[in-house]
Amino acid sequence: MEIERIRARLRDLGARPSHEARLLRAWLQGRALDDGPRTESNRLPKVVQVALPVLEAELATLARVRSAHPGEDGTRMLVELADGQAVESVLLPRDGLCVSTQVGCAVGCVFCMTGRDGLLRQLDSGEIVAQVSLARRRQRVHKVVFMGMGEPAHNLDAVVAAIELLGTEGAIPHKNLVFSTVGDRRVFERLPQMRVKPALALSLHTTRAELRAQLLPRAPRLDPAELVELGEAWARSSGYPIQYQWTLIEGVNDGDDELEGIVRLLAGKHAVMNMIPFNRVDGLAYRRPAAERAAEIARRLHRAGILTKLRQSAGQDVDAGCGQLRAREARVAFVRREEKRALRSPQD
Repeated sequence: MEIERIRARLRDLGARPSHEARLLRAWLQGRALDDGPRTESNRLPKVVQVALPVLEAELATLARVRSAHPGEDGTRMLVELADGQAVESVLLPRDGLCVSTQVGCAVGCVFCMTGRDGLLRQLDSGEIVAQVSLARRRQRVHKVVFMGMGEPAHNLDAVVAAIELLGTEGAIPHKNLVFSTVGDRRVFERLPQMRVKPALALSLHTTRAELRAQLLPRAPRLDPAELVELGEAWARSSGYPIQYQWTLIEGVNDGDDELEGIVRLLAGKHAVMNMIPFNRVDGLAYRRPAAERAAEIARRLHRAGILTKLRQSAGQDVDAGCGQLRAREARVAFVRREEKRALRSPQD
């Protein structure tokens, strides 16, 4: 149920704008819809009060936590949607939340589990913000990053609607709403038109166009230098530094030539480089560099004037990097179906 349909439903019931805002705020905070201040001017019409239990039940079906997996760096949740599909959300340290925007992904990054099965379907705006409502029942959420399953640029209308609701009724500061993308010109056209101005994270991963085409086979063909220039224009317009994402893979993009390329592209830019050592994925031959090498890379970039943060992919200690929980559950479900099929089959 898209955000606009929720709003239209409330208006049809006779809710005024103040009622609509109050009910949306309660939902986004993970509270009961009838919670909150009840002044004379904000008293809900009787017909709205009567409809609240049904509406609350419908909102609850948008997303529910199927399983939760606490780790040292946060809790990864497998979130079930109304049609039985599942996505992943991650409760991050320091009041953060990572949400998904698609079931699967069409970009097909060769080092990522999420895209191995392609795109299954889009999430609507209600399903995206429902992940925030679920999370806030468990902890305070003051930052939302759109870095979970899916490519937000491929679901742009729904993601923009979610960001604008979270930046208004959701009471999340604009700079704490982080739109993550592999890079798409439509994003850079849309950002200036938004009421809520999010921060931007760009998946770079290499400074070489030919290697980027191999690592991100179905991403738009943007040369890394052009991507950085587009990002820099938004950084200067919004005032927020661009967060460049770099999955560090041994023998692929951890060489001295790449470090020189990073310095060449980002010197003087309003930017932060997030180096994320590769998170092991079953069936992939890629490896993460040694910890000493990763630390050396971060130090060298710092010395060259590039603000660099060496990060860890959430969920590594519980084997639950992005896409892995959903994939593991799918494998278990397949094995169980095969076992049941074998039991039903006539014995030889």
